[in-house]
Amino acid sequence: MKKILTGTLLLITGLFVFASDLPERPNPPTLVTDYANMFSQAEEKHLESKLVNFFANTSTQIAVVTVEDLQGYDKADYAFRLGEAWGIGDSKFNNGILILLKPKTANSNGEVFIAVGYGLEAVVPDITAKQIVEHEMIPRFKNNDMFGGVDRATSVLIDLTKGEYNHKQYAEKAEESRGFNPFIFFILLFVVFPLLFGRRRRGYYSTGGRSSLPFWLALGLMGGAGRRHTGSFNDFSSGSGSFGGGGSFGSFGGFGGGGFGGGGAGGSW
Repeated sequence: MKKILTGTLLLITGLFVFASDLPERPNPPTLVTDYANMFSQAEEKHLESKLVNFFANTSTQIAVVTVEDLQGYDKADYAFRLGEAWGIGDSKFNNGILILLKPKTANSNGEVFIAVGYGLEAVVPDITAKQIVEHEMIPRFKNNDMFGGVDRATSVLIDLTKGEYNHKQYAEKAEESRGFNPFIFFILLFVVFPLLFGRRRRGYYSTGGRSSLPFWLALGLMGGAGRRHTGSFNDFSSGSGSFGGGGSFGSFGGFGGGGFGGGGAGGSW
């Protein structure tokens, strides 16, 4: 009995210590909380307006939180505990999603995790969260486009939770977009084709006569590239694009006590 009481006390103490490391819930409440200053004011305002409007129409809460440090904790553990502590999502439907970001520094990798509430785990399964991180976010983060990665990820999450397409359809599009490699296209166009058809036949890249075959092959590849451009789902879009700073920034009413059960995925860059 003494050991059980001691273990319980240590667990409670550990939870209390961790809770003290978590950032405080914003007041007034917002769906975008940029503690690490990763977004410009206009970008933050655009995301806030986008997510508040989505919440107003669906009751689903997608929150974006950036922190400067994970305090030594795993990004998944940090995200789940933060989502629980803040109560992201509705307590009845558990329909909250948290996108947690830590910036890359000279001494540490950048970290991102999408934590999915109980009620949305079937709509956004772990594999789909992973695909969103790897396809929509990290490639843009590597180009220092923090806003672009988050904007695209939230658009996909909005579309999935609204039923614009399901996770299987998204997976198919993500797989298709990975099918084109611009480096391979460059090698085919400027190395393989000249070797196959001879340097002396310079007319091969024109549109006339016997020399048109490589042109049409190249045209076909370029057409495929346009259909499979990495990171852009032209037929799966919602809300991405330019912004002018308008919207209802700061008008979010507050979180509803939603819970998280361990669904989601993350990555590093």
